[in-house]
Amino acid sequence: MPTFIHGKGTSVLLDEFDLSAYFNSVDVSHSIETAETTSFGASAKSYIVGLRDGTLSLSGMWAADTDGSDEEVSAILGSATTPLVTVLYDSGTIGNRATISKAHATSYSISSPVADVVTITADFNSSTDGTANVTLGLAQGVQLTAGASIAFGSLGDLASVDNTASSANGGMANLHVTANDLDDACTIKIQDSTDDSTFADLITFSSVSSATATTEQKAVSGTVNRYLRATASSSATSGSITFHIAFARF
Repeated sequence: MPTFIHGKGTSVLLDEFDLSAYFNSVDVSHSIETAETTSFGASAKSYIVGLRDGTLSLSGMWAADTDGSDEEVSAILGSATTPLVTVLYDSGTIGNRATISKAHATSYSISSPVADVVTITADFNSSTDGTANVTLGLAQGVQLTAGASIAFGSLGDLASVDNTASSANGGMANLHVTANDLDDACTIKIQDSTDDSTFADLITFSSVSSATATTEQKAVSGTVNRYLRATASSSATSGSITFHIAFARF
């Protein structure tokens, strides 16, 4: 039987912020343009496919909190730096699905009805921004983290995800560090393996400074082996870190 999931488990990550508590609806759209190639004498139209496109729309509640929905969405509209947006479906379990994107904020609207809560809608259009090895601005992938706080003494290898086979066209990953009070820098990586036993580094994110929240997208080309896992290490002697990683194969 099909395995369905409830929308209540969705999480929304925008750069270094977990804004799940402010949103209650996410719409993701994938499309690909087509160009008509019908010639004289044809009895039916023919087409070739062109460029891919992807859009996201987030809807939810307006709030004036520090690092809340209004402050963060307002800040990215027109920003020279393209935001990273990751949507986690049935979040909190490694291996569950995710939408990974680098996307420009294209519109932000606020609705304030007299007899209801003030709401917002934010629209995004994905973009590769010419980043090396990134062939899609928006892609479907898997969660490599559970999004839980990890204490300094418990950092290490997380559970692996089995893709059932390797893939040949690379992929991209979004990292969102949403909380961090470690007293030393932290190194976060994605590793791959052919046998779920011996792992090698696939992606190494930029070192995360102590007590710093951050976000980063990285991509790889070529073969991505069957198994993937996230791992983190630090020389910290106090504190904890909360980070989310999702990876999409191309």
